[in-house]
Formats: sequence, structure tokens, C-alpha cells
Amino acid sequence: MTDAISADDIEELIPANHISLSEPPAEKEACIESLLDLLVDSGRVEDRDRALEALLERESETTTGVGMGIGIPHAKTDAVSRPSLAFARSQEGVDFGSMDGEPATLVFMILVPEAGGEEHLNILSSLSRALMHDDVRDRLHAAADEATVQDVLREAIA
Repeated sequence: MTDAISADDIEELIPANHISLSEPPAEKEACIESLLDLLVDSGRVEDRDRALEALLERESETTTGVGMGIGIPHAKTDAVSRPSLAFARSQEGVDFGSMDGEPATLVFMILVPEAGGEEHLNILSSLSRALMHDDVRDRLHAAADEATVQDVLREAIA
């Protein structure tokens, strides 16, 4: 991955087992932990405690609630060996402290290796650009299965 992420990167970044279509915990830290556990369960995270510490430290620096119902907790940590993305959606919404005051109903977690600074920014900016579009957010809310979430992301980022 050089510039932005491409449609081909989606399967590697966010395989189906990194996607949860069930209601995540309503409290921010618990929501972050549930997304982290998707990555732990898939073998992407070598040290859960260190990964969680990096995520919560980043969260304490500034909000990862970007507005429009989107939360993107993210961190660079040597607790992961390759860039990974996890996704959950919420009917109730999770308070990620966004500037518009709206709870996050679409939550993406990005974890990249400590040395992956450029990659981290590329993933974050590609995802943020895609999620600015109402139709992308609507389609993610309506997705019936994990494959549909991947398809929406693939089309939105391509």
C-alpha cells in the first residue's frame, strides 16, 4: 500500500471476521474493547493489553468521533504485525465525543504497526473520505452481512 488504500486492500485489511453486525457495547471503552477482540480473535494482535493501552492513550489525546455518526478509534502499536481494520455498527450509538455531539453508529478501528506511520494516515484518510458520503454511510447501516460491508467499502474507496 503506497498512496491511498485500494479496493484490493479491503480483503486483507478487513476480512469478514473483523466485522460485527451485532450491537456493540454502548460505552466507548467497552466498544473499543469489543472491536479489539475481533482483531485478537483473528490472530492479528499479539498483545491485547498493549494494543488496548495504545488505543486508549490515543483516545485520551483527542476525540476519534469525527461527526456524522462515525467513530474511528485508531493507534500505532507494535502489538500488531500488519495493518488491520475492524467494524461495528450501532443502532443506539456510542458517544465518541464528536464535535457535532452525535453518537457514533458506524465505528471503525484501525491498528497499524508502530513503524507504519504513513500507512496509518493513508488508511485513516481513505476511510474518512469514503465515509463523508451519505450513501456510503446509508449502505453500511443497511448491509445485511459482512460481505456487503466489504463490498460497500471496496466500492467507496476504489
